[in-house]
Amino acid sequence: LACSLPGLLIKSFSKYAGREGDPHTLSKAELKELLHNELGELLKDTANKGAVDLIFKDLDTNKDNSVDFNEYGRMIFCLTGMCHEYFTGKK
Repeated sequence: LACSLPGLLIKSFSKYAGREGDPHTLSKAELKELLHNELGELLKDTANKGAVDLIFKDLDTNKDNSVDFNEYGRMIFCLTGMCHEYFTGKK
């Protein structure tokens, strides 16, 4: 089970990365598609272009106009933390 979650995260990233070029990064359009298709239930606002722009800007910490796997990983970590807070009732 421990290996299946990292594998799932890597598989989701790889499924969308490189559709527009570099297979090791997500463009804004690729990130939007990943968020909508894979996390749509969790992130209801993925159809909102402004919301995706803000998420992309926050994730692109090195400002290279793409999201690499480490930047994507930070988003997954934050989402996991938010879910944990929700389910444990801690904020």
